[in-house]
Amino acid sequence: MKMITLTTDNYEEQVLKSDKPVLVEFWAEWCGPCRMVGPVLEQIEAEHGLTIGKLNTDENPEIMARYGVMAVPTMLLFEGGEPVKQIVGAKPKRMLVSELGLA
Repeated sequence: MKMITLTTDNYEEQVLKSDKPVLVEFWAEWCGPCRMVGPVLEQIEAEHGLTIGKLNTDENPEIMARYGVMAVPTMLLFEGGEPVKQIVGAKPKRMLVSELGLA
């Protein structure tokens, strides 16, 4: 499974209409912590089968604003089209797994 690149064009279909939970990482090219958390999210996706999408906040500011995201990286877990968990900042893998309820 490969992380999905999310944009305004595919966001509704890939996240809001998904029948499985989707973790959305709000990130930016210039964000050092975002670069650190990216490989960790790839490991979590591979090990737990969680669908993960990456949304570039500089290219899609309206989606960032819709959910009140003020800092990157921010991760929102969506279930049934609704955000159910929010994690702000880069964290070690074990903490992310625990906070996402995957452990």
